[in-house]
Amino acid sequence: MKTTIKLLSMLAFAGIVLASCSDDDDPEEVNEEETITTMTVSLTPDAGGTAIILKSEDSDGDGPNDPEITVSGNLVANSTYSGSVTFSNVTEDPVEDITEEVEEENTEHQLVYVHTGAISEVYNFDTDDDGNDLGLSFDLDTGDAGEAALQVVLRHEPTKPNDGSLSGVGGSTDFSASFAITVE
Repeated sequence: MKTTIKLLSMLAFAGIVLASCSDDDDPEEVNEEETITTMTVSLTPDAGGTAIILKSEDSDGDGPNDPEITVSGNLVANSTYSGSVTFSNVTEDPVEDITEEVEEENTEHQLVYVHTGAISEVYNFDTDDDGNDLGLSFDLDTGDAGEAALQVVLRHEPTKPNDGSLSGVGGSTDFSASFAITVE
């Protein structure tokens, strides 16, 4: 009798295990975040002239080295610039263009621009598929000559619509860089 109870218990347990392993459950698709090592911001003066390139490259990711930040020149006072942002992963061969993924998943991303000093406004952003700000392209106005700072932050899964501030956008940061700029 003990053997029969033991055998029935083992069969019941095996049945439960087999039922819980059915293939009826579809696993959720995992959307792995891309590695972003480089952000390039191009600022082209509306009045004509040479574009200014702001670049942040962090080729070791979360490694011990700080990102390399470069600014190719100074901005002109009281001017408007058309801006665009691209993202890439330089650890891949060939270099991977992450901007394409941001564009494809535009409702899940937003760029935020925090500026101080001689930058008076950043505005006129491109939009996502729902008509909310995306920010891969934008306009930037300078004020009088002086020093300025521009922080560009790519947020993932932001709250949309929002007020455009870092706290109002929410979500998590995919990439962030700050640039010291001279306006002359």
